[in-house]
Amino acid sequence: MTEASTDVAAEQTTPAGTVTVRYWAAARSAAGRESDRVELGPEGTLAEVLATVSRVHADSPKFADVLGCCSILVGDRPVAGLEPSDVRVRPGDSVELLPPFAGG
Repeated sequence: MTEASTDVAAEQTTPAGTVTVRYWAAARSAAGRESDRVELGPEGTLAEVLATVSRVHADSPKFADVLGCCSILVGDRPVAGLEPSDVRVRPGDSVELLPPFAGG
């Protein structure tokens, strides 16, 4: 089964200037989709990526709440305890948003 994703970046943006944000469990439910492609801003930080997906999903009443409790990976690197504005995100990276899972 294939789930839809949405390209948040401008149509002219090459894949090299974007990151893929993947939503898991309750984050996927709140976003209403599996993933988004987000154009990197001038700083190239996780804070910019999170601000973009927050704007895109502002119409979802649960999205901000779920986002606030997610563990986040950039690629395979956990970013727990780091300030999002200090976490560099590079073109082609994936950002995984993992809410707490029941039983684990």
